[in-house]
Amino acid sequence: MRVVIVWREASDYGRSVREWLHDVEVRMGYVPETINPDEPSGVSFCKAYDVVEYPSILALDSQGRLLQMWRGKQLPQIDDVAYYMIQQ
Repeated sequence: MRVVIVWREASDYGRSVREWLHDVEVRMGYVPETINPDEPSGVSFCKAYDVVEYPSILALDSQGRLLQMWRGKQLPQIDDVAYYMIQQ
């Protein structure tokens, strides 16, 4: 499985995302993949998965199918995302 967070570094929610990513790394020993929606690869990723709100966290299976998505500034608890990170 793959966990991806789509966000903009220079944003009003940037600090909370950085802290969330740090907490995930400390607790799980795993750093989710990050995508900038303003880069060409990020634009195509957002179109493919219909990501229109940032930050968004997506859990994808090994074939790229969307399993779960969390949207908005209220980031999910690490426990809610942990299952998808453990299944690596």
